[in-house]
Amino acid sequence: MKEGKNTFLYSLFNLVTILFLLYLFFVAIEMLGVSFKLIGKETARNLIHSTTASPIIGLLVGTLATAIIQSSSTTTSMVVALVAGGAIDISHAIPVIMGANIGTTITNSIVSTVHISANKEFERAFAAAVVHDIFNILSVIVLLPLQAYFNLLGRVASFLEKLFEGIGGIKVSSPIKIITKPVVHFIADVVNKNGYITAILSFILLIVALSFLVKVIKRVIVGRAQVFFSEVMFKNAAYSLLLGMILTAVVQSSSVTTSLIVPIAAAGILTLEQVFPYTLGANIGTTITAILASLATGNPAAITVAFSHLSFNVIGITVLYPFKKIPISLAKTFSKVSIKFKLFPIIYILVVFFIIPAIIYYIWR
Repeated sequence: MKEGKNTFLYSLFNLVTILFLLYLFFVAIEMLGVSFKLIGKETARNLIHSTTASPIIGLLVGTLATAIIQSSSTTTSMVVALVAGGAIDISHAIPVIMGANIGTTITNSIVSTVHISANKEFERAFAAAVVHDIFNILSVIVLLPLQAYFNLLGRVASFLEKLFEGIGGIKVSSPIKIITKPVVHFIADVVNKNGYITAILSFILLIVALSFLVKVIKRVIVGRAQVFFSEVMFKNAAYSLLLGMILTAVVQSSSVTTSLIVPIAAAGILTLEQVFPYTLGANIGTTITAILASLATGNPAAITVAFSHLSFNVIGITVLYPFKKIPISLAKTFSKVSIKFKLFPIIYILVVFFIIPAIIYYIWR
């Protein structure tokens, strides 16, 4: 009897510890997003305003703007507002949305660097993070020319807009934002809304939360729990994709859900092959909130832009999933390089999300 009671208390303690560490993790992610918005929201807004008729410029603007503010939802909202106000048309807005899909993956790449001191953990974490980046970049390579020459996504989105015209929608609130907002805003106020200090504090909190979270996960999720993860929640690609989609739709942030999977992958609980379809599901899930919100506005342009985001992700998955070995192999290669050359992840983040887009943007413009 006493042994059973001790087992129950131990399990309860582990559960409370995991929930507390997850909360700290969510606070850190939200703080990171807030800090980037404080530092660069105006820059991002000005970039989006500068979008021209060139699809390449639109793509780079979407990537840069989203990487700066770490929120594809914010970028999408800005684009929808500009389209609704007549500042840019839908065909110019769609490449920005495609770029936002690339820029939003920066968060999980940053999260993976927390594991950089432990080689095996970091190898698994970095692979789990960059496989999302690589897939989104490949989707853009395939679909941007089709969009530029045939307005593929615009046609599909317009069809869906007409199909759902007059249905109406609902505005939903993210449960993650609800529970973390008071703490995040309190910390931001304490540092007088200084984006740089907020970023430093968020990164420190992220390191603390993830360091302990991986240790607890390794201790707790073994045996039956690990089997439950592998054989139930991530039983096959369809289960993983559906989980990623539903979880992201509920928390309204692909940055949170894809970053959440990084420490689980780092702990060796899930393989990269199991993580990959989950991130694809997150791509779809992140579009659902914007669609519901746009339907609530009744604005045809807003609805079309929202559906173009969904169309891009669904078509990208349909076309590229049969070639899943390419992003998975590239992610594994990148992670092996990162073990030998520890600065590689930092260089990768700077080059992919900032330097290349910025250089091409200024030259092309």
